[in-house]
Amino acid sequence: MKESAKRKLLEYFVLGVPAYRLRFRAPASVRTVERFYRAIRKTLWIHQHIDSEPLNGSIECDETCFGGYRPGKRGWGAAGKIIVFGLLKRNGTVRAFPIPARDKEHVLDLLSENTRPGSLYFTDEWRAYASLSVRGEHVVVRKERGKPKGRDHINGIEGFWSYAKHWLYQYRGVAKKFFPIYLAELCYRFNHRDEDLYPLILKLLQSTHVEEIAQ
Repeated sequence: MKESAKRKLLEYFVLGVPAYRLRFRAPASVRTVERFYRAIRKTLWIHQHIDSEPLNGSIECDETCFGGYRPGKRGWGAAGKIIVFGLLKRNGTVRAFPIPARDKEHVLDLLSENTRPGSLYFTDEWRAYASLSVRGEHVVVRKERGKPKGRDHINGIEGFWSYAKHWLYQYRGVAKKFFPIYLAELCYRFNHRDEDLYPLILKLLQSTHVEEIAQ
């Protein structure tokens, strides 16, 4: 694919235009566009997971489920749902990770890897967070009818969940094997929401062998 075509597709990607909407306007086939978009998302995933310094300061922690409605069991054990754990440094960045189950082991491992001891943690009342007081200061946000009681909150990470689910809606479903790179894209977009993404992503692509990750 010509360099000019790649730059045009990057522009469409930055604007959030899904590949299926470009079937009459793209400089390449829809399948090629999908592969190129996938390469961009893999690049953002690599950027998120390599050389990332642990978060510190005031950090909000939460979990949620992604996936469309299906009949049957609701909640954490619902079929077809992907459980995601997230961390948001207040006035800073967000990180989110798919986890195989909503359990203490996976959550505390990610907290240990991605935050510095001595941080101030804001969480809900889930008992898995009880041991955080050993790692730093821990504020439990209690809710009544879905709203925080008092001034403490985890509105930042909950706002990211809303942002992410709204953005994913346009794709009409994401394959489970590709969900981690879509999630990495959403974190990157959120963390750079006040910047022009085109030059930022172009720089990342120029320092990455895109052909090696485009499969």
